[in-house]
Amino acid sequence: MLSYIDCVGLCDLTEAEIDAIAEHEHLPRLVALELGEYLIHSPEGVPMIRKMIVDDIAHARRHGDLERTLTLRATLRHFIQTHPDHVEDA
Repeated sequence: MLSYIDCVGLCDLTEAEIDAIAEHEHLPRLVALELGEYLIHSPEGVPMIRKMIVDDIAHARRHGDLERTLTLRATLRHFIQTHPDHVEDA
């Protein structure tokens, strides 16, 4: 039987990226991991995940959660570096 940590090890996303998907979609972490793994391998998935993280940053800012904002910004930076086929804002 695989544990959550085993599944993270098999996934092409970090725990922080999975947490951002879970937060955005209001899903349990394991379900967010499955969704993220599906999206990361689909043509439209990288921009979708990037938008989820950006939305989470905006939500944290609106609620004055500086620590969460900084964590999510680092998550976004790492995501863009490791998944370069993201879409840049114009």
